[in-house]
Amino acid sequence: METFSPVSPQQKFNRKLAWLILLVIIAISLAVVMIPAMLIMPFKPQTPRAVELSYWLKSWSPIVTVLALIASLALAIWLWIGKRSWWRRSVLVLSMIPVLAATWFARQNHFEWMFNPLGQTAFAKISEAGFVGDKGMVMAVTINGESVAYPVRQMGYHHVVHDTVGGVPIVATY
Repeated sequence: METFSPVSPQQKFNRKLAWLILLVIIAISLAVVMIPAMLIMPFKPQTPRAVELSYWLKSWSPIVTVLALIASLALAIWLWIGKRSWWRRSVLVLSMIPVLAATWFARQNHFEWMFNPLGQTAFAKISEAGFVGDKGMVMAVTINGESVAYPVRQMGYHHVVHDTVGGVPIVATY
């Protein structure tokens, strides 16, 4: 016969604290991945501080998310052992999804997803370039007597174009 042992106030406190720590870990793992994606977006003004913070978080996110995953798994296992209700165990399983997603996403180059480099440059004569208005700004490059211009409106999205100008391979960025 199984005996029921009451849960002490200290055990209840420890469990509540573990749940709180688990929620904080989930929030940190999501924040370290989401903040750079929110600060660096196409056509959104970016301050030097925001760019610096984004790249700093991006560089630390793989380590932080792995540590968060390990800590959250340890907490989930500890909480799993003491709980018999199916809905609390379901919440534990579901709580691992955002941490796993953040751990995967931290290893992706989401900046390249947002700022997809322009792979194939297409050329048009000035008289045929109707997509650039009279007031449209361009970035111009001249090398070895050959000149090209990249519309700023298009570069604002792609940020990078690989090209050859005057026989010299270049990378134009904006």
